[in-house]
Amino acid sequence: MKPFSDYHSHPQGHRLQPYDEALLQPWADSARAKGLTDIALTDHDRYHAGVDFDALDRVRAGNPDLKIRAGIELDTDPVSGAAGRAWVEKNWEHLDFVLGSVHHLEAAEMFDSAGQESQFAGRLIDEIYADYFLRVQRQAESGVVDCLSHLDLIKIHGHRPQTDVLTLVESLLQCIGARGLAIEISTAGWRKTVGEIYPEKKIIRRARELGIPFTTASDAHSHVQLGEDYDRLGAVLEECGIREVAVYERHRRTMVPLSRA
Repeated sequence: MKPFSDYHSHPQGHRLQPYDEALLQPWADSARAKGLTDIALTDHDRYHAGVDFDALDRVRAGNPDLKIRAGIELDTDPVSGAAGRAWVEKNWEHLDFVLGSVHHLEAAEMFDSAGQESQFAGRLIDEIYADYFLRVQRQAESGVVDCLSHLDLIKIHGHRPQTDVLTLVESLLQCIGARGLAIEISTAGWRKTVGEIYPEKKIIRRARELGIPFTTASDAHSHVQLGEDYDRLGAVLEECGIREVAVYERHRRTMVPLSRA
């Protein structure tokens, strides 16, 4: 059972690059080569100036066999976050899909960046986890996201809480379920030092018990990474009893059985 959709990708990478056919066509080609039929382009909101919906429409017209969704990853960056949210609200009708994420704690730098392990020094890990999940919950409550990305990103440097993570994440999961949002299952953690899927399987199983839908994702920052480790991902979905995944058009969710994709 191999997933057919990738709903977390960054054509611009981590720099401003205006959308055009030269930038986007390799992503369509990569999706096709890997058997993907439905992808969402979700650059970080701080690079929203590069998102050109007309250019995206031209690429869609040239690749009618693919569903290419207009998306964005809305972060809580203390510098750019307010402007990013304003852009999302202004362009809501043009967007198919908005990912909510948290990459910042107290510092201005993203805690998941290389060299930022020091943000965890001298602090109780359980308190850091609780703080992080509360920040993600506020993002879920914002009213401008469809799905939460890499839900347990806080584990990226290998820190694990003493408290059962399900106890720490339960309030967040209840919020996500009550608001009808989705959670992504992302292969990105497998290429990080932590070496584990986002979120870990016990969180996936608890979310499934609560009826929360899932998207599948790679968090690709190069078209080469699109659909990365999807054979392994398919095995996890089967192990966790997930038989369908969510796709989005103009924020309207449709559940598609993996067997019919």
